[in-house]
Amino acid sequence: MPPSISVKGGIMLFNSAEFILLFLPLVLVVYHLLPHRGQNIFLVIASCVFYASWDWRFLLPLLFTTAVDYHISLKLAESVRRGEPQHVRKRWMQLSIALNLGLLAFFKYANFFAQSAVDAGRLLGLDWSLQVMEIVLPVAISFYTFQAMSYTIDVYRGELHPCDSFWDFFLAVLYFPHLVAGPIQRASTLLPQVIRPRTMQRDVVIEGLHLMLWGYFKKVYIADNLTPWVDAAFGAGATPDTATVVTGVLAFTFQIYCDFSGYTDIARGVARLMGFEFALNFRLPYFATNPSDFWRRWHISLSSWLADYLYKPLGGNRGSRWMTSRNLMITMLLGGLWHGAAWNFVLWGFYHGLILVLHRLAQPALERIGQRFESMPGVWLTIRIASMFLMTCYGWLLFRATSLEQIGAMTQLLMVPQGGFDWAPLGEVMKLVAPLLLVQWVQWRTGDLYFTRQLWSGRLRGAPLRVTGYAVMAYLCLFLGGQPQSFAYFHF
Repeated sequence: MPPSISVKGGIMLFNSAEFILLFLPLVLVVYHLLPHRGQNIFLVIASCVFYASWDWRFLLPLLFTTAVDYHISLKLAESVRRGEPQHVRKRWMQLSIALNLGLLAFFKYANFFAQSAVDAGRLLGLDWSLQVMEIVLPVAISFYTFQAMSYTIDVYRGELHPCDSFWDFFLAVLYFPHLVAGPIQRASTLLPQVIRPRTMQRDVVIEGLHLMLWGYFKKVYIADNLTPWVDAAFGAGATPDTATVVTGVLAFTFQIYCDFSGYTDIARGVARLMGFEFALNFRLPYFATNPSDFWRRWHISLSSWLADYLYKPLGGNRGSRWMTSRNLMITMLLGGLWHGAAWNFVLWGFYHGLILVLHRLAQPALERIGQRFESMPGVWLTIRIASMFLMTCYGWLLFRATSLEQIGAMTQLLMVPQGGFDWAPLGEVMKLVAPLLLVQWVQWRTGDLYFTRQLWSGRLRGAPLRVTGYAVMAYLCLFLGGQPQSFAYFHF
C-alpha cells in the first residue's frame, strides 16, 4: 500500500501533505506569534484560504450567509432596544431562515426535487421533461447553514446576545477545523472562546496531539483500508452474493464511523492546539442499547441541533402518542434529507424514525422482558447492544446504497442467502477493526473515553508502552494506510 498522505492538487484534506506539512504548521506558528485580536483576524483569513482551496467560488455563498446572519442579529437586538413588537423580530428571524434554507435548497436540492417531480409525472403517464441545471455543490453547505441558522434563532429567542464584532462572528462560523464537516458548533459555546484571550498549557497540547493521532489512525488505517470491501458490495457494476453483502455492510458500518469520528477527532485536536475546545460528537455509538440511545451517541452535534430546533418546536413528546410519533418521524425524515439529495437518504431517515417510534411504543413490553433477566443483567445488556448494532448495520446499507434497486437486491440477499459463502474477507475486516474494538471496549467498561490520552500524558505508568503504542499507530498510518480517500461527510 502507498503512504496515506494524499496530494490532490490544491485541495487541503486533513490527510493531505499540503495540510499536514505546510498549512497547519504555518498557521500554528503565525497564530502563536500574534496578540488575541490579531489571532482572530488571521484565523478568519486562514479559514478562507483553507475553504477556497477547494474552489474559490464556494466562498461566495458562505460569506453571504455569514454576513446576512451577522447583520440580522444586530437588527434583532436593535428591535429589542426600540421596544418593537415581537412580530417585527420574527420577520427578521424568518428572513434569516428563508435565506439560509433558500441557498441550501438551490445548491443541494433543486435538481433532486425537479427530477423527482418528473419521475412522479411519468408514473402518472405524463411525458414531462426537464433541463437539469449544472450546479456545483459548495462543500459542507449543510453544516454551516445549520450553524448560522442556530445563531439567529438563539438571538431571536433571547438566549444569546448578538456578537458586536464582525471578525469574531466570522471566525465562529468560518473557523477551519469545524467548517467543512463539523462538529456543528453552537455560537453560545464557541463565541465566548473567540472573544476571550486563549492561553496554552502543556496538557492542552498533549490532548490535541493525542486526538489528532487517534483520528488519523481511525481514518487512514481503518476507514481507508476498508474501502475495497465496501466497493466490492456497493460499487458500480458489483454483483455481490450474501457473504459479500454482509462483509460490505459491516465494513461500511466501521468505515463511516472511523471516517467521520476520525475527522472529528482531528478537528478537535487541531482546535486544542490553538486553545479552542469543541464539543464531543461521538460517544461509543455502537454500544447503544436502543435507537434513542444511539442518537445520543452518534453525531451528537446534529442530533442535538435537530432536537432543539426542529423536534421540540414541533411539540416534542409533549403531546399525544401519535403526535410524538409524528414529530419523531418528521425530524428523522428531514435529518435523512439533510445528508444528501437522494431517496436512499430519505429512506434511511424514515427507517431510523420508524425504529425510534417502534421502540417508544414497545418500551413497556421491553421493560417486562428485562425484568426476567434480573439475575442475568449482563445477558440482557448484550442482547440489547447486539440487537441495536444489527439494526444500525441495516440502516447503513440504506445510507450507502446507490439506488433503491440496489437496496432491494441486497435486502433480498440478506433474507434469502445466496452464493458460496466465502467468509474469509469478513475475517480480514475484523482484523482491521480489532484495535478499535479493543480500545472502545475498554472505554465502555471503564466509562472513561480518555484513558488512551492518560496513557500518553503519563497519568498511567509505563513510558515504554506509551512510546511503543503511538509509534505503532504512526507507522500503520504512514506505511500501511489504505488508498487515500476524501472524508465522507465533506459531501454533506
